[in-house]
Amino acid sequence: MAVLTSSISCSTTATSLNSERYGKFDNLCRRFSTLSLFSRFYLRPGTALYVCTPPHQESLSIDKSSLIVDEKTSEDQLWAAACLRVRSFYEFDPNSYGVQDHKKYLAEREFEALKERVAGKRTGFRRVSCINATLPLSQLSNVSDDLCAECKFAGDREDRVVVGTLDLNQCLRLPDEMTGKKPEGIGADFARAYLSNVCVAKELHRNGLGYEIVAKSKIVAQGWGISDLYVHVAVDNEPAKNLYMKSGFIHENDEPAWQARFLDRPRRILLWIGLPGTHDL
Repeated sequence: MAVLTSSISCSTTATSLNSERYGKFDNLCRRFSTLSLFSRFYLRPGTALYVCTPPHQESLSIDKSSLIVDEKTSEDQLWAAACLRVRSFYEFDPNSYGVQDHKKYLAEREFEALKERVAGKRTGFRRVSCINATLPLSQLSNVSDDLCAECKFAGDREDRVVVGTLDLNQCLRLPDEMTGKKPEGIGADFARAYLSNVCVAKELHRNGLGYEIVAKSKIVAQGWGISDLYVHVAVDNEPAKNLYMKSGFIHENDEPAWQARFLDRPRRILLWIGLPGTHDL
């Protein structure tokens, strides 16, 4: 498994922006997610819905009997999820000046945006759920000190670590993304939902964690009365497309090339799945 939410290759080089461009993108960033539009200031950007498997990255097997996948609203777990997203969607030059402050700033921005979305304070979104996969800290203590330190939170009985996360969005549309066509009819808009900000800790790729959080999102969406679930994926992102298609998604639409050029990002496709009980799959 891998990161599911970046649309630019892992080797992207950092660039500096002047204050005018920074201000424009800072305002755009407030519309949806810090991670979605703020990324081009740093080494590896992320928008929503990409799998990027680091080359030569060895994955470690885990004991999934202790895995918990659930919706969460507690601030400590939302903070851990925000940290995992920054950690997953960006690569930083460790020799860069102030890199830790940089990471903290991004995490704080995503944390505040995530709290706002989950609390129902974002215009155009009826409901947003943060779904996290977590494992006990004790199981990961020999995996990555960095992961354990950045994405840890206090569980009911023991400290745990967020190892996978996504947002389920019941909304009319995601900013700067294609809109789903299903269902049709008056009042049908809020019967569709979108996945975004999907990621898995890089040390734990290929453990099926992406499938677990996507499967949980389907269950939650059904409970909301959602009939049609969507996800946007970069057109050249084969790992992400494989994940979603194995999860039952099929192709619905392609982003126009001009739109991708205008937004300065790889072109996307839109994948769809009808949820059981509402469609014949």
